[in-house]
Amino acid sequence: MTITTLPAKPTTAIDPTRLLPAALRDDFPILQQTVHGDRPLVFLDNAASTQRPRQVIEVLRRVYERDYANVHRGIHTLSERSTEQYEDAREKAREFIGAQHAREIIFTSGTTASINLVARSWGDANVKAGDEILVTTMEHHSNLVPWQQLAERSGAVLKHVPITDDGLLILDTLDTLLTERTKIVAVASVSNVLGTINPVREIARRAHAAGAIVLVDAAQSVPHLPTNVQEFGADFLAFSGHKMLGPTGIGVLYGREELLDAMPPFLGGGSMINRVWDDRFTPAELPAKFEAGTPPIAPAIALGAAIDRLKLIGLDAVARHEHELVRYAYDRLREIEGLRILGPPPDHRAGLVSFTLPEPHAHDVAQLLDQQGIAVRAGHHCTWPLHDRLGITASTRASFYLYNTPAEVDLLVEVVAKIRDRFRPQGRKRRQ
Repeated sequence: MTITTLPAKPTTAIDPTRLLPAALRDDFPILQQTVHGDRPLVFLDNAASTQRPRQVIEVLRRVYERDYANVHRGIHTLSERSTEQYEDAREKAREFIGAQHAREIIFTSGTTASINLVARSWGDANVKAGDEILVTTMEHHSNLVPWQQLAERSGAVLKHVPITDDGLLILDTLDTLLTERTKIVAVASVSNVLGTINPVREIARRAHAAGAIVLVDAAQSVPHLPTNVQEFGADFLAFSGHKMLGPTGIGVLYGREELLDAMPPFLGGGSMINRVWDDRFTPAELPAKFEAGTPPIAPAIALGAAIDRLKLIGLDAVARHEHELVRYAYDRLREIEGLRILGPPPDHRAGLVSFTLPEPHAHDVAQLLDQQGIAVRAGHHCTWPLHDRLGITASTRASFYLYNTPAEVDLLVEVVAKIRDRFRPQGRKRRQ
């Protein structure tokens, strides 16, 4: 395969009025490089982690060079600066997802930690033998394994909402799956493999009618789609900074105040206490109650900068841009003989496309794409049960964000088509 440059012309099937300005790419230093010699970097692994713009990198640098100190406890200038910026970031996160109070925003290390916090604290206090936990077949392991562990600890029963062959939830099954024993429904707002945008509002409405609470794994939606936890009807919602232009090591758990108030602390130590005696303690008020120890100070402040940047660009504009790219990628990839796209058509999906080829294995596809400068993800994407349901062991995933372009989609399709031809059985090479 000899491919050295991006295609000169973008697609004619793209509506340019729905695309973000190409100049946005200039804000991302990492995207300016070439790899494997002279291959321009095409970064299509955004569902795993996005890149950071200069504006976020600069804030992170400034915090460490000028403002850093531990928060809340220090009575000196640097601590006061750090505390102010840290709590300002909490307020930005609150506003970004439409929560009522900043005390409903808990900083964690990421979506995984947020979900585990709920499973351990709320789950251990509220779920007992014979109760039911409802998840879906498409859940990421981070929104599955903690509930499996809770079921094992408590004796509860774990149930799954099934999916159709094209990756949509079979909502009619809620009629029987939701019972008076259902304590919590945990669902991804967007599947990290199928791209399916799930009807969270409808699921929450039906769950609440059955007396259950709802946790939303929003790792794949908050960075890409406008989010309002009150409109969702979410009781808990979790997302990660590194998937939305922010640094690693910072995540957010939103919880309704009355639920968080009633939950016992998950981790013990400094900051999460009000008073400690030799044999007992009283917990601090929210949100400190769930932020034991030294928190991720600089990452949280940088997350605030990432939120500022996304607000300036506009989540509606990001969603339109990604929809144009994924629609075009979907249509073009479907033209490759033998390629199977996982999940629903573009009108029901967010900005990613996972696919399989008859040959070679997904890992080999990813390696061959990397040789042409294209970064994608391959494997089961932490959704082993979903891949079992689809009858496959692995898939290749291309996921888009606000800095990706139609020309990058063209190159992806061109290289995948060449890979397909290269591994086509002898005697069946496609005519050029």
